[in-house]
Amino acid sequence: MIANAKGNCIFSWNFIKIMMLSIHSDDYFMKEAFREATFAAENGEVPVGAVIVCDNRIIARGSNRTEQLGDITAHAEIIAITAAADFLGSKYLTDCTLYVTLEPCSMCAGALYWSQISRVVYGASDEKRGFMKFGKALLHPQTKLSYGVMEADCRQLLQDFFSHKRG
Repeated sequence: MIANAKGNCIFSWNFIKIMMLSIHSDDYFMKEAFREATFAAENGEVPVGAVIVCDNRIIARGSNRTEQLGDITAHAEIIAITAAADFLGSKYLTDCTLYVTLEPCSMCAGALYWSQISRVVYGASDEKRGFMKFGKALLHPQTKLSYGVMEADCRQLLQDFFSHKRG
């Protein structure tokens, strides 16, 4: 307990622990992925962003670069997976979590399967092209899945991008 000069409790240790852990929350890391998505949009790319986290530290970032690179496989997830593997010196990402603003497509889910990533967290669902159309079995059996983190913000960024592009 932390008290003021009068001896009144200001903060409990549990509150302080929660505040310290909040920088390592799903929301915090999804906000970082969202920054990458915003960067993609600013560069005329479909606004999808990703970060890969290991031991509560961002080790890789990616944003869609298909237009810039003229490469249909240059999705945010693929770029982040490649950067993380390079950083770790291993093709396996068994102690890592991917945060991505849009549900990965089946191509990216396949790459995540082979990387053996521990956890995938995505913001907005993709009913047309998302891997869940085929089921969670596209991911490695050990991979945990979470979704809906900052869903409204992630979806709105995509809707705004396509609305501006069409209008």
